[in-house]
Amino acid sequence: MDDAASFQTSGPPPCASRNEQANRDRSLVLDQAAHNTLRGLLATIDVRRNNVKPKVFHVITKLELGGAQKVTLMTLERLPREQYRLGLAAGPEGLLVDWANQIPDVTRVWIPSLIREVRPVQDAMAFLDLWRLFRRERPDIVHTHSSKAGILGRWAARLAGVPIIFHTAHGFGFNDFQSPLVRNMYVWLERITSKITTKLVVVSYANAETGENNGVFRRGDWVLCRDAISVQEFMQTGPRHTQLRAWGIPEDKIVVGMVACFKPQKAPGDFVRVAARVLQETEQVHFVMAGDGELRPEIERQIRECGIERHMTLLGWRKDMPEVYGNLDVVVLTSLWEGLPCVFSEAMAAELPIVATNVDGAREAIMDGDNGYLHQPHDIEGMAGSVLKLAGDPELRRTMGRRGKNRAMEFDISTSVAALESAYKECLRLDD
Repeated sequence: MDDAASFQTSGPPPCASRNEQANRDRSLVLDQAAHNTLRGLLATIDVRRNNVKPKVFHVITKLELGGAQKVTLMTLERLPREQYRLGLAAGPEGLLVDWANQIPDVTRVWIPSLIREVRPVQDAMAFLDLWRLFRRERPDIVHTHSSKAGILGRWAARLAGVPIIFHTAHGFGFNDFQSPLVRNMYVWLERITSKITTKLVVVSYANAETGENNGVFRRGDWVLCRDAISVQEFMQTGPRHTQLRAWGIPEDKIVVGMVACFKPQKAPGDFVRVAARVLQETEQVHFVMAGDGELRPEIERQIRECGIERHMTLLGWRKDMPEVYGNLDVVVLTSLWEGLPCVFSEAMAAELPIVATNVDGAREAIMDGDNGYLHQPHDIEGMAGSVLKLAGDPELRRTMGRRGKNRAMEFDISTSVAALESAYKECLRLDD
């Protein structure tokens, strides 16, 4: 029987009792676990019999300037070539495509139909393209990232006979700001897809808790690999504030910045509202937004309506992020939901205090009152108050920045790659 056909999602007959259904559910989980174990063992036997390095393909949608994308590429850079053959399947657009093309010894496959937005026809094409790719390349491991690529990539891998399937949840596709119908649909998709997944990777303990509470995976059935950065790259060693004049910002201003894609998840409009509220109290602060995206026209309109054009600079997408942080005094992030954004670890490494929303993994990086301040989403007054407190107290900024820097190595990419490689070896049985 075909592997895919052996997985059933049909419900119980009308006469089935709750206990009977619970027993069926437990049996399904055990059968699936045994099936995944068998597939992994067969992959190990094949690798050892042929004395070849296991092939690992990573899958992600658009290589835009985001945390999940940067972590995926840094992981591909650091996985040892003497132990793995590596591949990347992604959409052909995005600011990070050039970076991906420069990574040595990686098979790159560009899939135009693999996009971030939900488009049923293009999604079906992407699924077929991924299935054909996996049938041709025969990877030992397929590792998907984020929600869209995670659903399409895992099912394509399963139907193509890939023995080991990893998925990293850089946050989930469902959140509390969706309608119940949409949210429940995404939860259901994650639940059924997790049953064909060998190993689930989370980027924060908060993400793990969300997955467990929503039945996406069983308690403790995950591995932690944080969305991490190259910490040393963001450590500030030279003079700061060297680009303010080029950005058109007076050099005596306190510079408060947000680094994010302009999309609903990041709530960039809230950053504009925080800026407007702060500027009612003082004009010694200048605000900077590094990023771009679908909400840019709305953000520009909002800035004009608030009358703060002279006090706000839009930098657009930037690749010189250490340089950007070197010109900021405070970092703000107004997200409605997150996994564990790289912005936090980047700001910590750059010795900057952070004002952010208390969502998901934020409190694993930011200790409220220690290296920054946490507020509920849409708490404009609260976030503005914290910005004002930091803007008016240079010693507080320095103290909080130092405390964050002292914890930054916890979020270094080397730690995450080591944990991931250990999970790969465990599933491949390479340490036996």
